[in-house]
Order: sequence, then C-alpha cells, then structure tokens
Amino acid sequence: MLAVAVLAGMVSFMPAPPPRAQDIPHDRFINSLADAIDQTALTPREQLGLRLFFDANLSEPAGLACASCHDPRRAFTGNNNTLIGVALGSRSDQFGTRDAPTLMYLATTPRFNRNGLVEKDGKRLPVGGHFWDGRADTLEEQATQPFFNPVEMNNADAPVLIAKIAKGSYAGAFRKVWGEAIFENPDKALDAVAASIAAFERTRVFQPFTSKFDYVMRGQAAFTEQEQRGLSLFTIRQKGNCAQCHTVDAASRDPQKSLFTDFSYRALGLPRSARIPKNADPAFIDLGLCERVPVSLAKPGKPAPDAKPPAGVTPLPEDPAACGLFKTPTLRNITITAPYMHNGFFDHLRDAVAFYATRDTDPARWFPDGKKFNDLPARYHANVDVDTPPYQRRPNQRPQLTNEEIDDIVAFLYTLTDGYTLPGSKRSKPATMTDAITPPRSPNPSPSPPASSPASPREY
Repeated sequence: MLAVAVLAGMVSFMPAPPPRAQDIPHDRFINSLADAIDQTALTPREQLGLRLFFDANLSEPAGLACASCHDPRRAFTGNNNTLIGVALGSRSDQFGTRDAPTLMYLATTPRFNRNGLVEKDGKRLPVGGHFWDGRADTLEEQATQPFFNPVEMNNADAPVLIAKIAKGSYAGAFRKVWGEAIFENPDKALDAVAASIAAFERTRVFQPFTSKFDYVMRGQAAFTEQEQRGLSLFTIRQKGNCAQCHTVDAASRDPQKSLFTDFSYRALGLPRSARIPKNADPAFIDLGLCERVPVSLAKPGKPAPDAKPPAGVTPLPEDPAACGLFKTPTLRNITITAPYMHNGFFDHLRDAVAFYATRDTDPARWFPDGKKFNDLPARYHANVDVDTPPYQRRPNQRPQLTNEEIDDIVAFLYTLTDGYTLPGSKRSKPATMTDAITPPRSPNPSPSPPASSPASPREY
C-alpha cells in the first residue's frame, strides 16, 4: 500500500505529456515548426521567406502551408501527412500525382538544359531545373507555383494571394523589405514573394552539410566497416553503380562536391501506383519530362503536372525520347524522406534499393504478372534504361547485389542524414531546422530488417 501511495504521489507530480502533432490544430503546429529555427542569422528578406513558407493562411481554403507538404522534420518532404505517396491539397478531395520532393540542397540545382554535360551512350542528357519535370529554372520560379495549383494551395490568381498577405500579421515586415507600395501591384508583390521564399531556401537551413558523411569527408569521423563497404558498393560499376546518377566524390574533403545527384533525367520504368487516386483512370499516364511546359511560358501555377499547356501557350516540340524520364533527386537525407520515387511507390528505403538490383532479374517481384514498365505506354518502353548496370541483367540471372550488400548500401545511406553529432561532443543550440526538430533518432541506426516487396515476400 505504501508503494502504491508513493507511486500515486509520483504520478501526481509528473508533467502532462506533450500534445501529439495530430492533437494540435494544423496552423499552430506549423507555427511551432517555424519557431524552432534560430532566426538570428537570417536577413530580413530571409525571415520574410520563412514567414511565407510556414503561413497556413495562404491556401484556398486556408489551412495548407508550404511546410505542410515540405515538413522540416522530414528534410522538407511529407506530402501533408498522407500515406499514399502523393500530397493532399487544401481541399479534402484533391490529391497530387507526384511525391513532394525534398527542398534540401535545392539551391545547388542548375538551370534546365536539354543537352547538359551528363552523357549516356554518347548522348547528352537533359539536366537541371526544379520539380520532377524541370519546368522551373530557378528557385523563384519554383516557389510560387504551388500557390496556384488547384490540387495544392488552390489560389485563383496573384491578386487573391497578395490580398491574403496584405492582411497578414507580417504585412508590415513585407512593406519594410519591399517598399510601402508593394501591395498596390499584385504582380510585383508576387515577384517579391518568390524572391523572399527563394532567399530563405538558399540559407544554411536547407543545405547544412552536417551528416556523418560530411564529417568523414572532412576527416573528423570514420565510417564503420559496414558503412565503408556500402560506399564501395554504391560506387562500383559492377555492383550498385548508384554513383552513376547519384554522384559522389569520395576523394574530396569538400562535401559540396558530393551532392548525390547529377541532376539528370532518367526513365526507371517504375511500377504503377494503385494508391494515387488519379491512377484509377487507366487513361491517365504521367509522362514526366516530355510533358514539361516551362514556367516562363505559363501563367502562375499552370500547368499542373498532368495539365496541358494553357490557352495562348505554344507547346514544346514533341520529344518522344523524353517520355517517362524524371529528375534524379539528391540522396542526402534519404532515410527520412520516404516515400520514394516520383510516384511515391516505395515506403521503405531497402525496397527502393532492392528494386534497382532486381527489376530485371525478378520482374514478378515488382510488376503484376511480371509485365515490366506497366506505368508507361509500350511505345515509350525503349526509353527505359536496360543497359546501365545493374539494369543489364536479365530474368533469372543473379542480381548484382546480394541481400547483405543491399543492407550495406542502406547502412551507408544512413550516413547522409544531416544533424550528426560527433561522439563525445555536446550538441549546442541547433543552427538548422533539421537539427532543431527532427524527431529524436540516431543519425545512423542499424538498417531495418529486409522489408517485403509490394509484389512478393520472397527473397532472392
């Protein structure tokens, strides 16, 4: 009885548990994310960009912020907390058709070039640009598009959006940065919105280079044996060959030379995702790069990824060779940016790695009845890479990677997560958003057990 009484007394003095994210109104939750960053190092323009990025009043109806789909706790991904691989918009019945990519290290992306420096089979590949199809050349062009996309923030036009900002709590700060008369011209104000958000996205918040990999490259840390094996397998052409597209310079002490993307466009022949609502229509096919309409040719927010060029816009010359190609994303912070691929097909990182190794040796593991590339019309199947290792293997051949080697690569990928703390050091006040509010988790936990594939639980 005494023990019970003491226990009861202990419980009575225990603080109430903090509310869960789902228990907090969304706007308050988003504001709490913004408050977690140290803003003292930000310029007034960058601070304004932060306020815009986390403002949940700028959608129609209100409730959706940029941060809703680009959650800093998940390396600025998140899809508005859906579990279907694509984002929920401001309206409960509107969903996108592509996974919201990470915004981290986005400032390193070059402008779009149809004939970039990256070559394959003697031909230059398209390179650069923002979004999965590269339709925006700059961060400024990218920043305003979601505001007007009907399946995202759903504002009708610039005057509607700017009127909301003019009534907001930081309207005075906006005028101080951009001039007292800035709200009198919605188009100029929209340019100011774009410039502010882009300035925020160029700060160290989005490109901290604080992963274990970065510390190893600087000579301040060392890989484990498994991580080192994983890096070797990642780069060796006759093994993972991941570095063919996700470039790394392991000989350089400068982590900025290892962005883990060459910014090129590739056709992987991914399985069709039954979770995406629009895919219920068999006529809908997301063809990626060949449907790209540059932002500069379209009105704000148009077109959506599955839309046709708006009236008055001259379509780009048809390029069948670009159909099915999507931009190669960075692998930095890949362990906290699930789901994976442009259609969010994979929930588990290990499955994504295994897909590269077994897409061609065991098609039935990923595709219904083993019929490959079922999310791409047959006339474009020739665009899918089937020659570059590890894709050069054929059905029933041994994959280039064993299960143990896949685990090693995944272990290495965990070293790319920002926020690593050197052993024995004390964590100071966080300087980046990811450091500040990434859920408590070891930057380099052991890989999870092999996950079942969507099509088959068997191993190979």
